[in-house]
Amino acid sequence: MNALEKFTFSANHRAADGPLRVVIIATSYNYIRDGVALTLNRLVSYLERHGVEVLIFAPVAKTPALKHAGTLIPVPSIPAPGRPEYRCAAPLPKSAREKIAAFKPHLMHIAMAPDLLGYSAIKLAKKLGIPLVASYHTRYETYLKHYPGSSIIEGLLKSYLKFAYGSAQEVYVPSPSMVDILRADGLRDNFKLWPRGVDTDLFHPNKRNSGFRERHGFGTDDFVVSFVSRLVREKELDSVIATAKALEEKAVPHEMLIVGDGPDREMMQSALPNAIFTGQLHGEALAEAYAAGDAFLFPSETETFGNVTLEAMASGLPALCADASGSRSLVLDGETGYLVAPRDVEGFADRLGGLAADTSLRTKMGRAARARAQNFSWDDCMGRMLSYYQAIAGERQA
Repeated sequence: MNALEKFTFSANHRAADGPLRVVIIATSYNYIRDGVALTLNRLVSYLERHGVEVLIFAPVAKTPALKHAGTLIPVPSIPAPGRPEYRCAAPLPKSAREKIAAFKPHLMHIAMAPDLLGYSAIKLAKKLGIPLVASYHTRYETYLKHYPGSSIIEGLLKSYLKFAYGSAQEVYVPSPSMVDILRADGLRDNFKLWPRGVDTDLFHPNKRNSGFRERHGFGTDDFVVSFVSRLVREKELDSVIATAKALEEKAVPHEMLIVGDGPDREMMQSALPNAIFTGQLHGEALAEAYAAGDAFLFPSETETFGNVTLEAMASGLPALCADASGSRSLVLDGETGYLVAPRDVEGFADRLGGLAADTSLRTKMGRAARARAQNFSWDDCMGRMLSYYQAIAGERQA
């Protein structure tokens, strides 16, 4: 009897003692520094601090983008066609399936792209009788319009996502606005909220200092509009560029601060030759960059939550975001910033113009943004997930 057969035989007779054991199948964990990877690493760190045993199966690259948490077992993958910074993962190999069986997890958590890795994990969980949960991180269907020709697969993508998330016992979604969208799309209503958190000690208005602004050529009274993101077209870079140009046409004095990197950086620098580009920043340097701004612009409509928006708010910046999933659950329109219709360049420019002209208004909004951000704790966020896991494990052992 091999490991898979032994697991199947004993799955319904597992003893209730011993630590909680969790398998995480992730498309992104350490080869790229994106919101998915950072959130999952925080989750694993939290789980291990609380005595949970975790195995992570994910694609890797020759040069990791971050030092990962926990025990990571690589799965075969290749660079994504046309976007080599991402990786396409193969199905779980036999060796990985046997490791999972021998580990005897209480549940399997998939944080996936619509790929063969996620599909094979769903099939394995069903075969072995492992409770399956999933977390929703990315609005893949909204990415398609940014890549010519890819919209032809939209129907297939939606069908796959409906199958994948419908296969899970629970699906953890980061914002109420995203839950509403998924319900409207006809997905099975197995959703539970898993909001994100923010480090309000790191991202703080008191990180503002004249040194950062001086180094980048900003004067004391300059109105600095910040955009923090990976520089990829699905973050609505065209709207950022068009808004900056609209501000110029309206003769609104301003400076553009672009924090981040990506394959479309060269295009942005060509379109905005007077903007300051810092490249990717982390830790204290990132916190200083946020606090150096006077308003945060984020027109992306692909977010399921909006970690950068919350970091900007914690730093005391009014946030001007697209009225779309994620941002809609963070920004209180007219109080902590503004929600503007997606791609409404004139709307973004008008709101920024008003803030540029009214120091007291942006101070008031910045304080309200900071106060709202303080409601989002990483420990509360991860503790909620642990409680979900424990409830499922308890049901399994009852």
